[in-house]
Amino acid sequence: MANYGYIKVASAIPSVKVGDCQYNIAEMEQQIVRAEGQGVEILVFPELSVTGYSCQDLFRQQLLIDATEQSIMMLLDFTRQLDIISIVGAPVMVGNILLNCAVVIQKGTILAIIPKTYLPNYSEFYEKRWFASAQDLRTTEIIFAGSHIEVSSRPVIFRTSTGVNFGIELCEDVWAPEPPSTKLALAGADIIFNLSASDELIGKNQYLRQLLAQQSARTISGYVYAGCGFGESTQDVVYGGNAYVYENGKCIAESERFSFDSQLIISQIDYEKLRSERSYNTTFVNAQRDIKDGENIRFVDCETINPRDFVLLRKVNPTPFIPQTDDMRASCDEIFNIQVAGLAKRLVHTNCQTVILGISGGLDSTLALLVCVKTFDKLKWSRKGIVGVTMPGFGTTDRTYTNAMSLMRSLGITIREISIKEACIQHFKDIEHDINVHDTTYENSQARERTQILMDLSNKLGGLVIGTGDLSELALGWATYNGDHMSMYGVNASIPKTLIRYIVNYVAESGVDAESRLTLLDIIDTPISPELIPADENGDIVQKTEDLVGPYVLHDFFLYYVLRYGFRPSKILMLAKHAFANDEEYKFDEDTIKKWLKTFLRRFFSQQFKRSCLPDGPKVGSVSLSPRGDLRMPTDACSTMWLEEIED
Repeated sequence: MANYGYIKVASAIPSVKVGDCQYNIAEMEQQIVRAEGQGVEILVFPELSVTGYSCQDLFRQQLLIDATEQSIMMLLDFTRQLDIISIVGAPVMVGNILLNCAVVIQKGTILAIIPKTYLPNYSEFYEKRWFASAQDLRTTEIIFAGSHIEVSSRPVIFRTSTGVNFGIELCEDVWAPEPPSTKLALAGADIIFNLSASDELIGKNQYLRQLLAQQSARTISGYVYAGCGFGESTQDVVYGGNAYVYENGKCIAESERFSFDSQLIISQIDYEKLRSERSYNTTFVNAQRDIKDGENIRFVDCETINPRDFVLLRKVNPTPFIPQTDDMRASCDEIFNIQVAGLAKRLVHTNCQTVILGISGGLDSTLALLVCVKTFDKLKWSRKGIVGVTMPGFGTTDRTYTNAMSLMRSLGITIREISIKEACIQHFKDIEHDINVHDTTYENSQARERTQILMDLSNKLGGLVIGTGDLSELALGWATYNGDHMSMYGVNASIPKTLIRYIVNYVAESGVDAESRLTLLDIIDTPISPELIPADENGDIVQKTEDLVGPYVLHDFFLYYVLRYGFRPSKILMLAKHAFANDEEYKFDEDTIKKWLKTFLRRFFSQQFKRSCLPDGPKVGSVSLSPRGDLRMPTDACSTMWLEEIED
């Protein structure tokens, strides 16, 4: 799709003069023009923005009510040639009652008028002094600003010409135990717009942010909030000018609080991602049953707009698996402890106080070893029950061998060294394979020999073989079937390669002795390699994994969006180009991204047979490849359509 599932929205905080409708409309028109010029599709203003929220008993003045209607007529005329949908706040008379309303305007037309449901009448608020609730309203057709409009308490969902559904609630509505936005979201609204006038009190803003984040997350929606700002009466309260844009619980744009200037907060909401989340979340799907056919929800179709060129405004994180938190140490600690808790339960359940794992001097086996050490320490077992086996082969380098031995010694575990060279040479003779031919047979024989040693040792010692393979390798199938692919419990099974470095570094800096720390830091800096091909004349690693299958930072990026949201390749390509174009650490051009995206898709589809028989392992993040958990994929699925889209 041309917009890749994004819609550009904005929250406006205009300059306001209490009771001066002409001034307020002029200020709003300026922001509408700015937003239209930047391609905004839907713009929301604060509560009662035409008059100002803090008019108090002036709302009983007929002059103010008439001026409001005249100002809306001016706004209709002003927007006649504009595509943008504007949501403004105004007092509207319906029969004998006055309502606090959102007026939705596009191309000189009032699409609908939405009355506020919950009126605060406590502490500094006393809206019921002037306004009636939508609950007090019978469906009524009125003539307002020259338009025949139905005003009722029925929920209204607006449908844009670009395929987005949105709903509206006003200020206190979201503070209610059952906000109108809940019903609107369950009825299909992708985005909720809130016109608000919440005053500032110490600690209140933090609570408001939590409230909006929770409602956005609970309804799996976009949430755009506009609150009154500078210019409202400060007779007894102050308004800070809060504008927020949330997407499924995450704040993606916000205003400057207590600014004396007008503000226009523009962002893009990925409604395609929201819909993917909803369809995947069976709890949300089941909750939709509460929206009965008899709810009588009203749908309003917006005017068709002219297509515009799409430009992504949002920053895209090049490493989506890395927790984006202020306290990365706390996140790593949580991840590490999930691994430890999973392994501890398996050991206690099997009454097994011995584990066996291969130690190569690489990242994956290092993390697995650290998990075993922490698990044994927490269970108050001797670390000697951890049997680390280093198995030098034809491609083992001095650097990795030295690091493996050094780490095992400093951590105080049981060390076994078993060379696989002679066994592999004999095996090559048995199957009549030329040892000088460094093909798949040559490589996989070594991996399977190592697994055989570990499995047989586990039988001899009465222990469990701990798997070291990670999520990235499983996605690419970068493991030897029935070799390093197999274990009795895989502690790294749902941790991607990009995250493993962070966790190992976290343990190095906070959880080990000085000697182990130095070894861990060198392991982090060692090139990733299976070391199945002999080293060069200088003893350095020749077989570098990322030269063969591509950069793991790219593959982890692809994996996240393929599995987490089911995005099509064209959108993933667009996001990757945006994420890596100006990244300081990683920079890839479009051709490079395309090349490795095709590699990822080919391997992801063709290697499912390896994932279909994975051993148990703890789920850590939002993405897992376990056939018993997140991914139930046919082994014989074709990647043709996905690859063709990249070519197109």
